[in-house]
Amino acid sequence: MTERGLDHAKSEAFAERMVDVLNTAAIALLTSVGHQVGLFDALAGLPAATSRQIADAAGLNERYVREWLGAMVTGRVVEYNPAGATYTLPPEHAAWLTRAAGLNNLAISAQYIPLLASVEEPIVACFRHGGGVPYSAYPRFQRLMAEDSGAVHDAALIDTILPLVPGLVERLHAGLDAADVGCGRGHAINLMARAFPNSRFSGYDFSEEGIAVGREEAASWGLTNARFEARDVATLDLHSQYDLITAFDAIHDQARPAEVLRGIAEALRPDGTFLMVDIGASSDVGENLDHPLGPFMYTVSCMHCMTVSLALGGAGLGAMWGEQTARRMLAEAGFASIEVKRIDGDLFNYYYVATKR
Repeated sequence: MTERGLDHAKSEAFAERMVDVLNTAAIALLTSVGHQVGLFDALAGLPAATSRQIADAAGLNERYVREWLGAMVTGRVVEYNPAGATYTLPPEHAAWLTRAAGLNNLAISAQYIPLLASVEEPIVACFRHGGGVPYSAYPRFQRLMAEDSGAVHDAALIDTILPLVPGLVERLHAGLDAADVGCGRGHAINLMARAFPNSRFSGYDFSEEGIAVGREEAASWGLTNARFEARDVATLDLHSQYDLITAFDAIHDQARPAEVLRGIAEALRPDGTFLMVDIGASSDVGENLDHPLGPFMYTVSCMHCMTVSLALGGAGLGAMWGEQTARRMLAEAGFASIEVKRIDGDLFNYYYVATKR
């Protein structure tokens, strides 16, 4: 320590940390770009290749691809051979960056970084004056969420997630009434409706655009047991109508989450089940110090989930509301039994299975 009480070693270590933050943020931005334009997929299908060969394989402009590759090489994502000026995406990296990686494709989530950056200025204003940034300020959000959750649901909904509820798959085959609250573009509803033709499925969301996409997909699949309705899920006003209600990463975004949960409890039949998938975390920040996605999730919460709720004069619950708060709110809504389950490989979510008795 100096006479001023400054630990220079600690200070220099923090400076190195901040330099790493800047580099990592830059890599995140270009990872998003690489995913959107198909560069990781193209690289994964090529042997060692020049920037021209990679650009041609992806159908892109070589000059932009070359500069992108410079960031990926210095960021240790892509490997470079100076002898032939060739680039390679190692299979160990492709396993986490390509569409073929399915649930493991972290490049999908990298798209949240530029999405959130697009609202930086209004977020700064909210820090100074309160209020929130409205949902309409995120025109890409629903499409990105559809891609993100769609990958999960395509891979795991029918065979992994629904079986978390004992006996549910058998009941779905036999036929029951189910709803998805905050269904977005309705892909989960349509997947379930296709897998369980004897059951009837309803999707509710305030977004007319999302509901329209769900209806179009249902029509293209020839589904007759899936319906969609645009409505405020805080005012469901349904009584003992459903055997199963699902909510996939939707409750924490709500302006009035307590009312939504009470409405879900009322809409369930006495022996019905609520399957709530939401961000896996503690309500105590001190218990999230080792969370593998802690900084990312608090940032997403601050710059989207919390602020869109506050923009509506809502609770501003945020993505990191955590297990303790979720359990309390579920109990207050009328659920007597609450189990929390995990799925191997899912870094993001807890799976709440709640019943009224």
